[in-house]
Amino acid sequence: MALIIQKYGGTSVADAERVKEVAKRVVRYKKAGHDVIVVVSAPAGRTDALVKRAYELSDTPNKRELDMLLTSGEQISIASLAIAVEELGEKAVSLNAFQVNFKTTPVHTKAKIINIDTQIIQEKLDEGNVVVFAGFQGITENNEITTLGRGGSDTTAVALAAALNADVCEIYSDVDGVFTADPRIVPTARKLNTVTSEEMLEMAANGAKILHLRSVEYARRFNLKL
Repeated sequence: MALIIQKYGGTSVADAERVKEVAKRVVRYKKAGHDVIVVVSAPAGRTDALVKRAYELSDTPNKRELDMLLTSGEQISIASLAIAVEELGEKAVSLNAFQVNFKTTPVHTKAKIINIDTQIIQEKLDEGNVVVFAGFQGITENNEITTLGRGGSDTTAVALAAALNADVCEIYSDVDGVFTADPRIVPTARKLNTVTSEEMLEMAANGAKILHLRSVEYARRFNLKL
């Protein structure tokens, strides 16, 4: 039995049918005897829509309130996926960052992770649950909600995997994999079977969008299979 962290982006949970497909994959892993934690982003387009709303209200929205607004997107995803998993016969529980003391620096809209209290997550796993966790968000020492910046759900997943000593962290996307270049721009680009952390760091730093730069740095620091 392994502890597996899976992260699904916004396109994977964009609507009910896609959430159901994610739930089926998650349940297959659970039925195979693994402990599973799923990190999800807000549904595709939701974060952009929330940002747009904020800037329709103010040219300079308060960053604290912006974080409060943006984190509502992930709450939709985690509850939806937990419901879908339970419909397939497995126990599931959704958790927000503030419920598990996912501590960050007090820098709104671009916070960095400080510490993760894994006790509640481990208790829920021990009870037989699939744990569905909200990516992208954290909480300060003063219990203020923060966000990790765009791509932050990747970082959430890798940080959880490191804190819980997971066997593997899997990042799912709606594309076929990591290529030598963007295949939409370079038709001769090749899909890579494996990528070293050094190569992925360089690609992420130069604009590759498959993995967020900080998530690669985390995985490299903790020698985590990603």
